[in-house]
Amino acid sequence: MSLRPALLSAIILLGASVALAQKQPASNEPSSVAWKAPAQGQASDYVGQDTCAGCHADQAKQFAKTVHARIEVAGTKYGTGCESCHGPGKAHADAQMEAAGDAVKVEAGKKLIYGFHGKPQDNAARCLACHNTSRDQDLYNRSEHKLQGVSCDQCHAAHLLERTTKRERVEPTIAQAQFFTAPRLTEENRWLNQSLLKKPQPELCFTCHRTIQAQFALPTHHRVPEGFMKCTDCHNAHGTLQRPLLRKTSWEACISCHAEKRGPFVFEHAAVKVEGCTICHTPHGSVSRNLLTRREDRFTCLECHVDPFAANVPHGRLGFQTRGECVRCHPTIHGSNVSEFFLQ
Repeated sequence: MSLRPALLSAIILLGASVALAQKQPASNEPSSVAWKAPAQGQASDYVGQDTCAGCHADQAKQFAKTVHARIEVAGTKYGTGCESCHGPGKAHADAQMEAAGDAVKVEAGKKLIYGFHGKPQDNAARCLACHNTSRDQDLYNRSEHKLQGVSCDQCHAAHLLERTTKRERVEPTIAQAQFFTAPRLTEENRWLNQSLLKKPQPELCFTCHRTIQAQFALPTHHRVPEGFMKCTDCHNAHGTLQRPLLRKTSWEACISCHAEKRGPFVFEHAAVKVEGCTICHTPHGSVSRNLLTRREDRFTCLECHVDPFAANVPHGRLGFQTRGECVRCHPTIHGSNVSEFFLQ
């Protein structure tokens, strides 16, 4: 009987220690997207999704599987469904019915509805009419993608259809993905569960960022080609206040995964806090171990600790810095709680 109070006290102390332990903060959840009643035209200018499906059956079938198809506010259905993005469709539907197969009239009727063939800024404005309350898209207007003329529909598809009329270029598969891969969803499930992206990451990003794809082919790299990481784990394609579109500032983007490097430490390495991890590491891929910028560790250190008479270089010109690796003596290089020189 005397063991029960002691056991109970041990359990309470263990629970308290776990509660007070340092934890990795959870990611911020974006706010909900708010649908707005269309300001363009009147209710009589809209025909509804069923009318659109009469001609565009394949698109309507795919669209019905998405969250966009379930938009409805207080029983008001006009301006929802297909017309929430393409605008009022009555004029277009009437013109197509009257065309009766006349090619000239059919082409004229296509111009009576928005078909996302406009400028990238105009195409993106259609999406931002609703996607303007989410923190994930609120900086899109200052993002590099918008400034380079990339619109939402170039990466996302409201209704994913396989193109059979145009022969597309067959891209070679990524070599790393053949050796060690994570389980993959079917294409339709992937599309529905991954923000309606036209292609999976990183394949979608690599269509433009070819130089980055080449870096991931180097011997040491983050496991993006294998499918264990994706580009948006570190970057926000819709825009951020950081460069290059990082979700967090400098080194904070790295410690989301590398929590053991976070600290805080009593003695901080200034290069980490000021320049960030990329002062020593190349994040996408490298020929050096640990993604270092230099083949040998000491050459990475000597990029900053180069002056033999400076205070931050205690060794002489013929000292250990030219004959061995600095981390032999300074292993806690990311930060230390015991030594200002990052000694063991």
